[in-house]
Amino acid sequence: MAGRRRRHAGGHDEEGHENAERWLLTYADMITLLMVLFIVMFAMSTVDANKFAQLKESLAGAFGGSTTLVSGGASAGGDGDSTSPGDIDLSAEGAGASNLGGKSPTETQKQAAQDKAAVLTADRAKASRNQQAAEDEADRLVKLRKQMVAALKAQKLSGQVMFSIDERGLVVRVLTSGVVFGGDSAVLRPEGQRILRALAPTLAAVRNHLEISGHTNQLNVPTRNYPSSWELSTARASSVVRYLLGLDIAANRMTAAGYADQRPLYPPSDPRAVTMNRRVEVVVLSDQPAEVRALLKAAAEGK
Repeated sequence: MAGRRRRHAGGHDEEGHENAERWLLTYADMITLLMVLFIVMFAMSTVDANKFAQLKESLAGAFGGSTTLVSGGASAGGDGDSTSPGDIDLSAEGAGASNLGGKSPTETQKQAAQDKAAVLTADRAKASRNQQAAEDEADRLVKLRKQMVAALKAQKLSGQVMFSIDERGLVVRVLTSGVVFGGDSAVLRPEGQRILRALAPTLAAVRNHLEISGHTNQLNVPTRNYPSSWELSTARASSVVRYLLGLDIAANRMTAAGYADQRPLYPPSDPRAVTMNRRVEVVVLSDQPAEVRALLKAAAEGK
């Protein structure tokens, strides 16, 4: 009995020893779980370079090119080509630290200088094209002017017409002295009709729109047939349009306008103002863009 009790007692001793070593199982389980956790974290920390580049491009498009992605150092695996997700900086501070795609400040400045040079080159090329177009248009208008001068000279009418080229195109100024229009009258006299007949063949040969405008001088002379100089100047322009219609110039190519004394060639103090401001202008309007027309006057100088 005693022996059995000892064995029983020994048995209790053995059972107590087994219970004391159960912590080893828990410890082994914890170590295993930690190892699995570290392996998973390591696997997540390694990013494929190609996939990360695609991520950068997607983020750049999503943020309108303002997002900054900083390519950091080596990944947890020690591979210099891999990038850790922690290296992605979408904050405002990160955006100021580097540019999209991980370019250095030097590379950013170099790219900005190249962009600026490209813009300047494009601007110079556009300015050169505009200047060439203005030169070509001025040559064409000068040719028209020479044709009209020759036609007027043949009819001995040169003294009644003046020419200029400005941002509108070729301006043909017919001075409305007593030989073209009578005082307070919009009826074309025979001499005025001769001038228009001499100009008509050249005007009919071009495709450009024609603006016919009437102008009066600054003298405050009361009008009997018209309420004011506005109506008189417009009526004279309309008379020219009607006469040109009879010389086979299409109606849809012409516009009539009256400006009274609001667009003088010379100020009232100039002695020439009385005769030179009283005129009708036939403008062969240029069909070039505005930036080319702005260069016409300078391009025509000396031609």
